[in-house]
Amino acid sequence: MFKKVSLVLLVVILSTSCVSKKVYNDLEGKYANLKKEQRQLNDENHGLEKTKNKLEVDLKANQEELAKIKAERDKLQNDLATATNNMKTLTDSYSALEKNSDEALKANMQKNRELLAQLDAKEKALAAEQDRLNKLQSDLKERSQRVTDLENMISAKEESMRKLKETLSKALNSFEGKGLTVEQKNGKVYVSMENKLLFQTGSWAVGTEGKRAVVEVGKVLAQNPDITVLIEGHTDNDKILGSIGGGIENNWDLSTKRATAIVNILADNKGIDKKNLTAAGRGEFAPLMPNETAEGKAKNRRIEIILTPKLDEISKMLNDL
Repeated sequence: MFKKVSLVLLVVILSTSCVSKKVYNDLEGKYANLKKEQRQLNDENHGLEKTKNKLEVDLKANQEELAKIKAERDKLQNDLATATNNMKTLTDSYSALEKNSDEALKANMQKNRELLAQLDAKEKALAAEQDRLNKLQSDLKERSQRVTDLENMISAKEESMRKLKETLSKALNSFEGKGLTVEQKNGKVYVSMENKLLFQTGSWAVGTEGKRAVVEVGKVLAQNPDITVLIEGHTDNDKILGSIGGGIENNWDLSTKRATAIVNILADNKGIDKKNLTAAGRGEFAPLMPNETAEGKAKNRRIEIILTPKLDEISKMLNDL
């Protein structure tokens, strides 16, 4: 979807002759940042899934190898017991044959030497297998601990996002029923505000009630500096004809201006790191409902504030594996 958004945004920029060079450069920078952030998120998520799957496969393989080595050890122990019994039998035979001829005695002694050599070899093989088993058990324990640590860190991230969602829900409780929702999905928290709470038709100026809601969101974000914030503007599919306000060209332009207006309000909070803020215009191309009805269009005209946890710690753990 980001690729589609970026392609259409680029076409609009290239085909619009009335856009200033500064606006062009700003949009071009935002376009590059969006692509970079999308690639990073995709790479990180893919890397996490790939590493987790590999560790699970390795864990299963080590467990199977451990079971195999234990079976081999048991067999060697049985062989040792058998060899010990045979040695006793031969010893008894040696005592009996000791009374017989020297030739029989020499033959019995040779067999006894061979048996002792076999017994020594079996003991050495058993010791080597035991060392190998101990090493595999140590490696298995270390890998299991790494998998556990990784799972715990991922769970902690999910729990922190759950608490963030609860905090936002409480902070925005007074806006319930006014077109504002807070939900958690795909490891992120989404704050969705319908345009009826924020903007007049064709305008990107935030109204008093909407600004109050955005300020409340900013207060929560200021207490969570490890969260990246993507503000997306969305419209219905009604075409913009002529010039509105300061001269909006199309739904892309309007959605971007509205997203930027929200970013500006959040940026007024000195506790928010501006590097964590990104504005994006999605135009009409990510609707929640069909645009065939007035209700559907109203739902599609919205601002979405998407909160994503930073994955630096998890990435470092993966690099240390």
